[in-house]
Amino acid sequence: MIDLRSRRLPNVLTLPGAVVILLVAAGAGQLRPALVGAGLLAGGYLLVHLAAPAAMGAGDVKLALGLGAVTGTAGASAWLLGAAGAFVVTAVAGSVLRVAGRGAASLPHGPSMCVATLVALATVSV
Repeated sequence: MIDLRSRRLPNVLTLPGAVVILLVAAGAGQLRPALVGAGLLAGGYLLVHLAAPAAMGAGDVKLALGLGAVTGTAGASAWLLGAAGAFVVTAVAGSVLRVAGRGAASLPHGPSMCVATLVALATVSV
């Protein structure tokens, strides 16, 4: 909700969330897949952020740490669905808003990242 209103993802939410997810993964014996998932997703987001800072905020990069970790523990298919799904959700939301005449110059990506991660986890765990 914060990202929707202010277009910012506060460190107080993103970084502690990633740490908690990594600690839980470590306790469950899943630290390696969590670290791989976090590194791959956050690394990809970091590359986009560095290449085009207006297209991807630093908050999205930090959020990707936790979301990549949690989908990493669920397996490669969950990770791929979460990673690709975030961009699909953002694109669909932007298209719907444009058709409705409410198109914005840019959309916050954090909510799409969270929705895609939830869908990926629900899909894989079923």
